[in-house]
Amino acid sequence: MVIIEGIGLGMLLSFFMTETIGLAAGGIVVPGYLALNLHHPFKIILTFFIALLVYFINLILSKYVILYGRRLLLISVILGYLLGYLFKLFPPIIYHQQLLSWEVIGYVIPGLLAYWARRQGIIETFSTALVGSVITRLILILINGGKVFIFK
Repeated sequence: MVIIEGIGLGMLLSFFMTETIGLAAGGIVVPGYLALNLHHPFKIILTFFIALLVYFINLILSKYVILYGRRLLLISVILGYLLGYLFKLFPPIIYHQQLLSWEVIGYVIPGLLAYWARRQGIIETFSTALVGSVITRLILILINGGKVFIFK
C-alpha cells in the first residue's frame, strides 16, 4: 500500500511544483520513486550519476543527430535503462560492513531525470526532484501515523 501512496503523492506533488514554481521534478513519477528509496543513499547517488552520464551522452549525440522532443525522451530513457542495467552487473561493494549493490532506482528514472535536465537545467531538475521526494516522504510518514517505513 505504501508504494501506491508514494507514487500517487509524488505525482500530485510533482504536478503542484510544476504549476507553482514552474519546474518539473524530473518527470511525474520521479519524486515518488525517490521518496520510497531515500533510505538507500547509494541508490539515489547512483541514479543521479547515471542521469548525468545520459545527459552528457545526449549532449555529445546532439552534435551528430537531431535530438529534441520525443526522440530526446526515448533516447534518454533507453540510455538510462541500458546504463542502469550495465551498472547492475558490477559486483557489489562492501562499505562499513554493508553490502552495496550497483542498482539504480527504477528502469526509467535516470532517463527521465536526464531528459528534464536537458530541458530545464541540471541543478533545477535534480534539486526539484530531491525536494519533491523529501516532501513526499514526509507526507507518507505523516499519513502513516509517524511510522517510518522501509521499502525494499
